[in-house]
Amino acid sequence: MDSVRIFDTTLRDGEQSPGFSMNTEEKIRMARQLAALGVDVIEAGFPISSRGDLEAVQQVAREVRTVPIAALARAKKQDVNAAIEALEPAAAPRLHIFLATSDLHLRVKLNMTREQALEAISSMIRLGRNHVGEVEFSAEDAGRTDIGFLCQVCQVAVDAGATVLNLPDTVGYAVPDEYGAMFEQVRAHLDDPQGITLSAHCHDDLGLAVANSLAAVRAGVRQIECTVNGIGERAGNAALEEIAVALAVRKESFGVTTNIKLDELFHSSRMLSEITGAAVAPNKAVVGANAFAHEAGIHQDGIIKNPLTYEIISPETVGVPSRSFVLGKHSGRNALKVALRNLGYEPSEEELAECYRRVTTLADEAKQVRPRDLVAIAHEVMRRRPTTVAAEASSAA
Repeated sequence: MDSVRIFDTTLRDGEQSPGFSMNTEEKIRMARQLAALGVDVIEAGFPISSRGDLEAVQQVAREVRTVPIAALARAKKQDVNAAIEALEPAAAPRLHIFLATSDLHLRVKLNMTREQALEAISSMIRLGRNHVGEVEFSAEDAGRTDIGFLCQVCQVAVDAGATVLNLPDTVGYAVPDEYGAMFEQVRAHLDDPQGITLSAHCHDDLGLAVANSLAAVRAGVRQIECTVNGIGERAGNAALEEIAVALAVRKESFGVTTNIKLDELFHSSRMLSEITGAAVAPNKAVVGANAFAHEAGIHQDGIIKNPLTYEIISPETVGVPSRSFVLGKHSGRNALKVALRNLGYEPSEEELAECYRRVTTLADEAKQVRPRDLVAIAHEVMRRRPTTVAAEASSAA
C-alpha cells in the first residue's frame, strides 16, 4: 500500500499563531515528541525571522537526528542563506523555499511580474541545491493562482532541482473538488515525473483544511503538511491527528498508510497544550475531551453492548486512557449502573431506580453529575439496605 508522508509544521506555521510562540527548550521538547509520534519531516522554524529562531532550528537539528529537519525561506538570497546556516547541523536537512504566485499577491504584496517570480524561484532553488540535498518549493496562494501559470511555476521549480512541490491553500479558500483538480492538472502537465512528490498545505478558514488535504491525497498527493491540534495562522492548519486517523480508519477508501503512531496522538496533543497554554475545544475530533465521552442514554447503552455502535475507533488506539460516560439528564440506567459498579456499588433494581431519579433531578439543576455527587446519592440511597435487612431478620425471629 502506498504511503503518505506527514510534514509537521507545528514548530513553524503553528508557532505563528498569536500567543503560540515557543522558546528553544519548548521547541526541542515538542520536536522529540513529534519524532516519537512518527512524523516524516519536522519544519523547525523560519530562520530569517530572528536570530533566536535560527538558533532554535539549529538546536532542534542537533537534538533530533532520526527525522529530517526543514527550515523555511522566502525566495530571497538572505532568507536562503539563513536557512542553510540553520540547517547545517541536521542529519537530513530540507530547505523549504516559497514565493507567492497568485496575481493578487504578485501585484499587491510583492510588486513583482510573473517573469520576475519565475526567475526568483529558479535562482533560489539552484542556490539552495548547492548547499542542501533536498529542496521543497511552495507556491504560496496556489489555490488562487492561474492554473496555466501554476503549471509553469512547477515546471521551473522541478527544472531547478526541487523534489517536493507544495501547492498550499494559503487562505483556506479552496473546496475539496477544486483543490484535488488543481493537483491533477499539475500532475498531467508535469507528466507525473518520477522522484517528485506533490504536497498539500491547507488552512482552515472555511473549516475545510482536513477535507481539502484528503481530497489532495485522492488526487495523488503523497505529502501532507499539518500541525498538532490544527494550530496555525488565523483559523489554523489541517489537524495532524484528524488526517492520520481518517487515513487509518478509511484505509480501504484512500489506499494509503502513514508512519504515524496513533497511540502517541493524545500525548502529543496534551504536550502542545501544556507548552502553549491553549487547550483544545471539548468537541475537537480525536483529542478533544468529548471525543470519547457519552452522555445520551441510547449511545451509552450501545457502547456498553458493543463500542462499535458509536465509536469508529477505540480511545486506546489514539492514546486516550479510556472512554467516559457522562451522567446528565440524557443518561440512561445502564450507564448509571456501570458508573455505580465502578464506584463499588451493586444496586438492586429499586435502588437503581431511586438513584436514577435523583441523578436526573440533580442533572436538571446542575447540568452534569460529578463523581462525588454520585457517591453521595449512592450512599444516601443504599445505606438503608442494612437497616432494612436487619429489621426483616428481627421480624422473622
